[in-house]
Amino acid sequence: DLAPASMRQRMLKSEAEIALIRAGAEIADIGGYAIRAAIKDQARELDIAMAGRDAMELAIAERFPKAEYRDTWVWFQSGLNTDGAHNPVTARKVQPGDILSLNTFPMISAYYTALERTLFLGEVDPASLKIWQANIEAHELGIGLLKPGMRCSQITGRINQFFEEQGLLQYRSFGYGHSFGVLSHYYGREAGLELREDIDTVLAPGMVISMEPMLTIPDGQAGAGGYREHDILVITEEGAENITEYPYGPAFNVIA
Repeated sequence: DLAPASMRQRMLKSEAEIALIRAGAEIADIGGYAIRAAIKDQARELDIAMAGRDAMELAIAERFPKAEYRDTWVWFQSGLNTDGAHNPVTARKVQPGDILSLNTFPMISAYYTALERTLFLGEVDPASLKIWQANIEAHELGIGLLKPGMRCSQITGRINQFFEEQGLLQYRSFGYGHSFGVLSHYYGREAGLELREDIDTVLAPGMVISMEPMLTIPDGQAGAGGYREHDILVITEEGAENITEYPYGPAFNVIA
């Protein structure tokens, strides 16, 4: 069976692959800024998502004129539509006080990257702010754990412990990160490099992995909605390099 061996090979990226992924992360940021600029009261999720997608398509074409242009996409959700990480885009109109979820996914010749951020339109209520800040703390904790020699399950356990101490572990629903690189409708990412309890892969230089904790608070509870931050990191000899530059947190992502 070639699958396990080929998956292990794909976990370690070449310098050329890392350069392409780095460019993809920059383009994901471009999409993020375009989305942020399009957010306004009564704008539809669909129109906001299209602004981000179009900006990324143009950036890919400018930077990679001989690339294959296929599958670049955006998910943008508002209000309770944020309660699933990959919920579809709708025609719901954004309203003041909404929690928002920005998700950009540029595809460059079958290599994908991503940016995901929590935002709010207008004032953030205290309950939502508390949950958002807790998820940011988990995000920063996780980023600090991404370094050579750490096991995926070990990292997951540390973040689980943090959420448990905050009384929030029950609102976490999936893994904290995964590998990046080749992806399409026909073949997926490397399942052996996922930040989950059942994955014991040891991080090594040349791997590319995300940190993306998410908390989902059910409808009817204070702070209802989905909170998610997502950065991409390249594992190095000394630690990890964060190649995502779009800021996270309330200071930048509360839209007046």
